[in-house]
Amino acid sequence: MKDTDKLRTIAFISHGGAGKTSLAESILFLTKVTNRHGSVDDETSVLDYEPEEIKRKISISSAFHSYPWKKHEVHFVDTPGDQNFLNDTKTCLQGVDAAVVVVDAVDSVQVGTEKVWDFANEYDLPRLILVNKMDRERADFFKCATDIMDIFDKPCLPVQIPIGKEAGFKGVVNLLDEKAYIYEADGKFTPADVPDDLAEEVAEWREKLVESIAEADDELLEKYLESGELSAEECAKGLVHAVRTKSLVPICCAAGRPTIGVPQLLDMINDLFPSPVDRGPIKAHKPGSEEVVEIQPDPAAPFSALVIKTVTDPYAGRLTIFRIFSGTLKADSGFFNVKKDLKERFGQMLALEGKSQKPMEEAGPGTIAAVAKLKETETGDTLCEEAKPVVFPTLDSLPPVVSYAVEPKTKGDEEKLFAALSKVMEEDTTLHLVRNEQTRQNILSGMGQVHIDATLEKIRRKFGVEVELKTPKVAYKETIKGKTRIQGRYKKQTGGRGQFGDCWIELEPMPRGGGFEFLDKIVGGVIPRQFIPAVEKGIVEAMNRGIISGNPVVDCRVSLVDGSYHAVDSSEMAFKVAGSMAFKKAFKECNPILLEPVMLLTVSVPDEFMGDVMGDVNSRRGKVLGMDAQGKRQIIRAHVPQVEILQYAPTLTSMTGGRGSFTIEFDHFEEVPAHLMEKVTAEFKDEDEE
Repeated sequence: MKDTDKLRTIAFISHGGAGKTSLAESILFLTKVTNRHGSVDDETSVLDYEPEEIKRKISISSAFHSYPWKKHEVHFVDTPGDQNFLNDTKTCLQGVDAAVVVVDAVDSVQVGTEKVWDFANEYDLPRLILVNKMDRERADFFKCATDIMDIFDKPCLPVQIPIGKEAGFKGVVNLLDEKAYIYEADGKFTPADVPDDLAEEVAEWREKLVESIAEADDELLEKYLESGELSAEECAKGLVHAVRTKSLVPICCAAGRPTIGVPQLLDMINDLFPSPVDRGPIKAHKPGSEEVVEIQPDPAAPFSALVIKTVTDPYAGRLTIFRIFSGTLKADSGFFNVKKDLKERFGQMLALEGKSQKPMEEAGPGTIAAVAKLKETETGDTLCEEAKPVVFPTLDSLPPVVSYAVEPKTKGDEEKLFAALSKVMEEDTTLHLVRNEQTRQNILSGMGQVHIDATLEKIRRKFGVEVELKTPKVAYKETIKGKTRIQGRYKKQTGGRGQFGDCWIELEPMPRGGGFEFLDKIVGGVIPRQFIPAVEKGIVEAMNRGIISGNPVVDCRVSLVDGSYHAVDSSEMAFKVAGSMAFKKAFKECNPILLEPVMLLTVSVPDEFMGDVMGDVNSRRGKVLGMDAQGKRQIIRAHVPQVEILQYAPTLTSMTGGRGSFTIEFDHFEEVPAHLMEKVTAEFKDEDEE
């Protein structure tokens, strides 16, 4: 087990396509962890190994690995950058102590970069920014640096500048020690003096950097104000302090695939990022209490860990991946799951190496490890010693934004489908499956179209179930605006004993949300007592089936006021049918209307898109309730009919270039406009006739 102060646990985060995985593959090759330079494009990556990832050439699931560098051991998480899979990134960031934010040198800061930056803010992580792909055509380090300094909410400054550009990119200049590092091949480089043509630029950026380092430390600031300069040693020490206190975010540059600048990046990860010891105690609380407990990153302390991911491995079965915060865990032992209030035992403990694992005997603070085949433990659970229970706080998952009705393409595969979905949902907490009893549909919700499609590909590949997607039906309600009195008379004679039931009902509306009320106003025994519940039952069954659209009836009062019976032919069945007949006739005479679910839509967008989004909401019969400013973003709240936003996610993405986000929750029911009601009832009639 590596000394805790020589351990780093980090994540690579970015917008999709910025080159995180290729960078990580280069690091593994450079540090001799792998003997082949893995490539996403060549389908030889050890980190993107799922068939869905290989096909789409994107990271769908976080991958874990580690590498040695200059007597340090670095555990890292290669996270997804595609917005469909960002919840996995958010969850896994709970298990790291720092983050490398990768920015594409051509495309600069993109929407995904802003989102993962916000995640890092939520976990208060130190970070550095790597401007990657510096060898590409149109790569522009200084434009990226300017964008970074303008967009992000923390002071960011270059600590390196590039030597050469695009295909001529050949090295970096370290601003602190004013040394140039010229690339040779395979990560090798030659130290050199700063090129003459960069001397002025280096001096200018170095002055800004030294000033920012001084501002992060009172003692250094005092010395800097007195002398106007700091030694290289003071600058290096001050930069470590500034990064770890989140006072400054360094910007560096590299070309990950040819490994230009990568050795310097690895040095910075070792030097600037905190070990678990440097990060200090982690806050938890006692079970069932708000009392805060500080967890010390001590190998001799009581064991505690947080489950950050669950995966289904084809060989090891279900893998539970966790970050250890304190204590030492040994193989062939167990721990206590606080949330589930039970003990779990395991055999092997595994170190994760991309698509493979290797056994490990013990692990301490800062380690990301895995065990197989736990029965109850899930993502977000806290693991600890039963005698010293604690609970680590976890942030909520991102809300799903797209929903589909799912059913198997092959009749009889229902059980296989739901077994497959339950397995997939164990490892992906953003998938939600609910049964809508009214529409009799199973609704699968996820983070976007690509998320749903990739999930169904996985289900087909792993479980052999083909799935059909349909737009969910809207759960309308039927009600009335008028009142009437009407008879329901059922008479049937077939030889021998017949059937006879006769009832008069009064039907009237109730206030919205009033539900259903049945009043027994029979006097004089015109309908015997034993038949009155049958009348109510017939009415309730008719209400549940719906009259004009096949949707349940709500908010009405039925009074049973009169009727007649036959001493021989009357029965509960006859009065049940009579009640149903009376209600159906009465309903059609009471100015029936449809009610539709209206959702509370909350949209977060940058200021420049506010007008477009509000116009779109209005075009969807929405009513804007208000707007609130939140930094450079606007939060728009509106009531919008559900039918109008069933496929809102792709529209908002298109309208805002992916920079908008939204949540939806049910709010209330409202009357459907007459022209739309006609359309819904006509569709019901067509279905009924088929």
